Amino acid sequence: MMLSTENLILLCLGFFVVATLYSSVGFGGGSSYLALLTLFFASFFVIRSIALLCNLVVVSTSTYLYFKHGHAKLKDFLPFVVTSIPLAYVGASFTLSENVFFVILGISLIISALALAWQTFRKTSSAIKNYPSYFSYSIGGAIGLLSGLVGIGGGIFLAPILNHFKWSLPIKIAALASFFILVNSVSGLVGLFHAGTLVLPWKEAIILIIVVFLGGQLGIRISLKKLTPNGIKRVTALLVLVVGLRVLLKNGLEVL
Repeated sequence: MMLSTENLILLCLGFFVVATLYSSVGFGGGSSYLALLTLFFASFFVIRSIALLCNLVVVSTSTYLYFKHGHAKLKDFLPFVVTSIPLAYVGASFTLSENVFFVILGISLIISALALAWQTFRKTSSAIKNYPSYFSYSIGGAIGLLSGLVGIGGGIFLAPILNHFKWSLPIKIAALASFFILVNSVSGLVGLFHAGTLVLPWKEAIILIIVVFLGGQLGIRISLKKLTPNGIKRVTALLVLVVGLRVLLKNGLEVL
């Protein structure tokens, strides 16, 4: 085992909280898993691999329940993932330096959070807009590439963009984000495997998988029963901003 019992318990507590909060807005928690893992593991490859695997576990159940409750339709989601899957694989195949990785991740998260928070306070029409098919293909491909590069599912980038463009209701966007994370996490893991950078300490990984599964079960039920559309957006924005600032300042720029 790579971690002491005390450190593993602390990491498990952090992962449970992250999985609960993030799954409540359709995310897997990959960005926060990355931030937490940097406190306990020195290997960049281990950090990236565990984050993607835990992402996959959380959103698998979330995606199933969103479909079950009628918030997701495969035909609406396919255009996003058709382009994101191959580009997530391509992104995961690149080997970035750790500083570049964290700077890209931190800046992307901060921009996403500020954009989403701004949407909840401005008064605009709530009417859903229709977009041509190339919109979905383009957005999906661009975010797939970025998510593969930084080692997360990409839903945390996708949701703020789609909310901004009023692509659909917040609950449907959360459902799409969950599905998007699912397919991109699989693609990213395959990319890491083929690049020879999929590195997992199996004892810690199995324990963390169980923890995030339990947290995800709790969080998705909060989403389906408790959160309003603006509530979903604000919880999302707050989570994304906190993680983005920490990743950029501590891990990327190393000023904290």
